[in-house]
Amino acid sequence: MMRIGIVGVGAISGIYLKNITNMFQEIEVIGVCDLIRERAEKAVEEYNIPKLYEDMHELFADPEVDLVLNLTRPYEHFDVTMGALKAGKNVYSEKPLGATFEEGLELVKYAKEHNLLIGGAPDTFLGAGIQTSKKLIDDGFIGDVVGASAYMVCRGHETWHPDPEFYYKFGGGPMLDMGPYYITALINLLGPVKSVAGMSKITFPQRTITSAPHYGDIIDVDVPTYITGLMQFRSGVIGTIFTTFDAYVAEVPRIEIYGSKGTLSVPDPNTFGGPVRLYRAAGPKPLKGDPALIKPEPPKFQEIPLLFDYPDNSRALGLADMAKAIETGRARRASSDVTLHVIEVLTSFNKSSAEHRFVDMTTTMEPAAPMVQGLMAGVLD
Repeated sequence: MMRIGIVGVGAISGIYLKNITNMFQEIEVIGVCDLIRERAEKAVEEYNIPKLYEDMHELFADPEVDLVLNLTRPYEHFDVTMGALKAGKNVYSEKPLGATFEEGLELVKYAKEHNLLIGGAPDTFLGAGIQTSKKLIDDGFIGDVVGASAYMVCRGHETWHPDPEFYYKFGGGPMLDMGPYYITALINLLGPVKSVAGMSKITFPQRTITSAPHYGDIIDVDVPTYITGLMQFRSGVIGTIFTTFDAYVAEVPRIEIYGSKGTLSVPDPNTFGGPVRLYRAAGPKPLKGDPALIKPEPPKFQEIPLLFDYPDNSRALGLADMAKAIETGRARRASSDVTLHVIEVLTSFNKSSAEHRFVDMTTTMEPAAPMVQGLMAGVLD
């Protein structure tokens, strides 16, 4: 049983604590800390956690902590992860790896120089939906992949989130907030990105919070909230991505992959399940007068049964995978190679927009090995 120390017990921590406690059988939470002590106290009581630390430095110093789980806000990720690394701990971080590519690069460099490991969210690509999608692509169901598109469209978080301001500050915005799900899914389906181009803007310089407890507060927007990007993958595939906090609704797919023999509709990459929908192009037209083929059924999208485990909200799956990889010595699926490449892609769209040029990637990655099917629930290979 690998022992986890959690830094940050905010909104996202609930599903981690629930799944670590009730689903994943090879990891356990040994202690937590949070800047708001009451949050940590509540978690300790609700999930019967043995230790409550005064701060993250006390957690890092605990020899019983095998792996640090960083669930702080994006602009805090660097300091928390670096602090854990300097204390000799391996770290799994919520997305993104850092608020900038340079932060991510420094973290990975330090970890490698000191024989430490970093893993990170999102781990939704390990769920049944995207794993099924990858198998369909790899098995040739849509032929040779020629293109891809991804869309994340919403009107922002100030109408429902209890503390939405950080989404519009350094480390926030739709690309860094939601883009990690989409880019992580795309590179695991299609391989690494070679170069990108982007255009971005701040549509509304200020936002008014309409959710409790900050109803009526004004947010000054510091980061782009309307971002479009082009990606050339090393495989030759060309992809597009559009993320925004400025539009109310759109009738667009989450992710589509276009091939020489059909199209694959990939489920929302913020989820672990489906639906996965496959369109296969029609075969040759029937010969004139052939009675058996006079009225062939026109092709249409068909929903494909999910072929892998973990269709429900399984956050901490990547953490459990990392723990098992440390134990067995195999490669991690949600590794720092993946998270570093993702943060370089995400931040390069704004860089391209600001500099009016294509940006070549300096990092790369290899798509993770497929998940192993049919194991006991909560136990990884």
